[in-house]
Parts: sequence; structure tokens; C-alpha cells
Amino acid sequence: MAATALVLAVAAGTVVAQRAGLPPFSDGCDGDPVRLSVAAAPDIAPAVRAAAAHARAERVTSDGHCLDVRVSERSGADVAAALGHGEDPDYDVWLPDSSLWVEEASASSGAPPLEAAGSVASSPLTLAAVPRAAKRMGWPEKTYSWPRIAASSAEDGAVRVGSADPARSATGLLALTRIQNAASAGKGKKGDAETAAAAKLLAERTAPGDSQVLATLPRDTSGAEMGNPKRNQALLLSEQAAYAHNRAHQGAPGLRLFYPDGGLTLLDYPYTLVDSESLGTERSRAAIRFQTLLGDEPGRRVLARHGFRAADGSAPAGLARRAGARDPQPYRADAAEPPSARSVSAAQGMWTITVQSARLTLTVDASASMSAPVPGRDGQSRMDVTKASLIQGLSQFTPDDEFGLWDFATRLDGGHDYRRLVPTSRLGDRAEGGGTHRDELTSAFSGLAPIPGGATGLYDTVLAAYKDAHKTYTEGKFNALVVLTDGANEDPGSISRGALVAELKRLGGERRVPVVAIAVGPDADAAACEEIAEATGGSSYRIEDPAQINAVILKAIMAAGSRAG
Repeated sequence: MAATALVLAVAAGTVVAQRAGLPPFSDGCDGDPVRLSVAAAPDIAPAVRAAAAHARAERVTSDGHCLDVRVSERSGADVAAALGHGEDPDYDVWLPDSSLWVEEASASSGAPPLEAAGSVASSPLTLAAVPRAAKRMGWPEKTYSWPRIAASSAEDGAVRVGSADPARSATGLLALTRIQNAASAGKGKKGDAETAAAAKLLAERTAPGDSQVLATLPRDTSGAEMGNPKRNQALLLSEQAAYAHNRAHQGAPGLRLFYPDGGLTLLDYPYTLVDSESLGTERSRAAIRFQTLLGDEPGRRVLARHGFRAADGSAPAGLARRAGARDPQPYRADAAEPPSARSVSAAQGMWTITVQSARLTLTVDASASMSAPVPGRDGQSRMDVTKASLIQGLSQFTPDDEFGLWDFATRLDGGHDYRRLVPTSRLGDRAEGGGTHRDELTSAFSGLAPIPGGATGLYDTVLAAYKDAHKTYTEGKFNALVVLTDGANEDPGSISRGALVAELKRLGGERRVPVVAIAVGPDADAAACEEIAEATGGSSYRIEDPAQINAVILKAIMAAGSRAG
């Protein structure tokens, strides 16, 4: 296994070196040292610093120059957000705890090129419980599935389970994604409801990050601490964090680990070159050299001493037991396939709308072009697929979330390009004709239809709907205006784009109502959507298939919720 890690690290470095046309490594230590800056996740940063100190002490070289590696601690969420907002990085290598952050940053147009050159370590996710709670839960003989972990916290007399915030912690996000995927398999809307209920419970006991959630454990074994309702008795935690806690708990109860069934879910610590082309030969070479150092025998020993497994999930002898594992817990299981980007995005969106209710006004293009067929959809029109996506997405929202619906096309309602079909209200409210507001909205979605001869009256609609959303703004909720269009503004008598943007900026103020603009199909005016969204602090998306609308709305809510946090 160790040899495999070394080969993978060297291979990854060789590929990058060949691509850059770099010469092979050289020995000796001449001239000034080559300096390399690494931004590492807080949990792995101490191990990386130790490896850097080893490199200096042993005069490890790259192209004949000694390595001088400086390590700073940066959370994956903070770095991903900064890169996504176009901030210039002051580091050459990024080593987050999960590839989730690299994928999130890479999806933004503002981020520099990111090149993951391979994982340097791993750590599986666990449910870590103090001894008294672990015994109640049947440790070590009893094992738990991800949904069972979530459900157990809802039972009478249940163990109090805490988690780091999934909006800021890869541990929390991966655990939530596994819970949602497993609960939804074969259960449909029932599984979604179960996951939302579990998320509600977790939200009551979250902390901003991994170190903060560890501080919610009992500080000692006294009855006052163990019985304190504000103290968590168990945590969704990485094995490495449990290992570090058990080594330094100083009187606090040690942790016992449950490993969920279905294969290990790993934090994978991707070694990521940041804008490698701008690094130049010397620093690119140094970055590759330091990666091989982390993958060779001394580097693996350093990582193991800090509680990390090899990149493939295999654990050095004794590491898992010192972290709190015992047979027959499946801590030797193979790594499971990582969750898909789509399922992670759905979990992020679900978490945001669960912990912070949403207030959304949807405006849907009803121009004649929405009757155009969608390629690969068996003759279904853009409007058909749009309606199905909106109805499906509605199931992800709680009774406390608020929704309203407008449609628009030129001269749709007298002299207006728009009409309000359903006022914005709580989904759980009773509707006038019986049923709930959710039922009313579902019926309205089903009734959406293209207007024969109707053109796209985009600008006047956006202004009217924005004014309405701004006027009826609800404190304590995520307020947004969602605009779906497959065309460009075709009303010659409407407000101009420049005047619209200026008015949106003027109206903003303290009542922040971001516009989520979704340009559907090849004829949609993506540039106008982007400018409108930017004027309100919102986001714009271009999609070819309207079936993606639900996922895009969830992604936009998640992104806005993360920025608000």
C-alpha cells in the first residue's frame, strides 16, 4: 500500500513535470532556497508543517535548491469562496480536506485554474460517541446505516448528535449527502421528508466548523457535564479528528467510533496546484517535489502520527484502534464511491432551505418559443419539461417556505407583459378553495402554457416582479426572485436594459432580494441575465435542458445562503 501511494505521488508529479517540460530532479543544495507556499486544511496543516520542517532539516532539494515550504491554515470553505470571488491567491498549493471544495471553486468563472495532482492522505467519516452513549448504542457490536444514524437522534431519550455546519464543513456535507442518498433510495418524496426532518434536528446542534463541534462534547465525566442538554454525546466526525481528540482529551471522555455500513466515506485531501502555469518552472518543480516527499516513507510516517490514513483508505497498524475503533465495526472496509456532484449540490440546497426558510417568487417565460421541443425529450416542449422540473423541486421545500408564481409574454395582461398567477405565501397555508398553498401552486405549475404569438417581455417583468418582491420582503428568510427565460427582450416599448439595471441597483438597499436568472436554451439572452443578476447580488445560469431548473435553483439558494453566512 505504501509503495502504491509513493508511485501514485511520483506519477502525478511526473505527468505535471512532463506537461510543463521540466527537467528531472537534481541533487545538491545550491544558491537560494526555493520557497513554496501551501494553504492547508486546519486538521492536516500540523502534519504538513512537520513534513516541511523535515525537508529543511534534511536539505531536501528541487533542481538543486533547498525546499523552503511555508504552511498556512485555511478552511476549504473559505478558500473556495475566495477563489470563486476572484481573489488572488497568495499560495502555490492548496491542500483542502476534500475534493468537494476544489470542485466548488473550479465551477466558478472567477477561479484560477486548479490542478489536483492526487490525494496525499485520507480519513473516513464516523459517528464518534462518548463511552456512556456508545454503550447505549450497542458499541462495538452494533452497526448503523446513514439513515439509521439520522433517525436515532429523533427517538425518545436519543443520544444527542452534533455536526459541523454542512455549509462550511466537508465532514458535515458528506455525511448529510450520504444520509439523503440512502434515505431517498426507493422512497421518493417520503425519503426527502425523512432527510429534511433529520437535517432539522442536526441544524439544532451544529457548530460552525470541526474544531468548534468538538468543543460541544462533555469536558469531563461528571454527571453535570454528561447530563448537560447543551452538550453533544456523539458527533459526525472524521476518524482523524477522533484520533487527535483521544490523544489530547486531558480528562474529557474518549471517543468510540461507529463506521456506517456501505463502505468508507473518505475525506481525500487533494494536493492541488493553483494556476500552475503562472508558478514558473522553479516553483512548479518545488510543488511536485514536496508532494513526493509527503508520499514517501518519512512523509507517510508523519501523516500517520497525526492520525491520517493512506490515500486509498488503508490504515497503518493501530491507528484506527487509537482513534476509537473496535471489531466488529467495519473500519477495514473498502472506500465507497464518492457521491456525485449532483447529489452533493442537492444536499447543500436542501440544508440551506431547511435551516433558513426561503421566500421565492418565480417568473416563467410563457412566450411562444417555450413550445419548442427539447432535444432528447421525446417531443416534450420546453414548457413541459419546465413544469415537471418545478413540480419536482417543490417537494424539496418545507411548509414554512414561501412561493409565488408569475408568467410573462408581450401584451399578456392588457398593456402588461406579465401577470401574477399565485401570490407569494407559505406552502403550508390553507388555500381559499381548499387544500394548501402547495397544492394551489402545483396546480398553477401544471397549467402553465406558451402564449401563441407571444414574445419575450423580459425587462418590464423583471422590474415589476422585483418591486413586488422588495415591497413584500420577509425578514429572517432567504428572499429571491427567480427568472426563467428562453429568449431576449422583444418588447420595443419596454424599459431599456441600462435603465432596468440602474433601477434595480437603486431599489436594493438593506432589503437584499437577489435575482436568480436562468437562461434556457440557445436563444436566451445570457448576457442580459448575467447583468440583471449582478445588479442585485444574485447569480445567473445558462442551461440547455429545462430539467436542470430545479437543481439550479437549489444551487443558487445554497450559494446565497453560504454568502449570507
